[in-house]
Amino acid sequence: MGTHYITEDCTTCGACEPVCPVEAISPGDPMYVIDKETCTDCGACDDVCPVEAIKY
Repeated sequence: MGTHYITEDCTTCGACEPVCPVEAISPGDPMYVIDKETCTDCGACDDVCPVEAIKY
């Protein structure tokens, strides 16, 4: 089973963090990160990322 992850294309805009229903996304250095243990692969973050930096 795969898990969503954020690529280096992340611009740290923050659009993904508030839409995550399980709070699996947090600011990292230098980009946001998804906690693979918490992520339920709902895809909400992928839908709002303006630069398509979230992959599955």
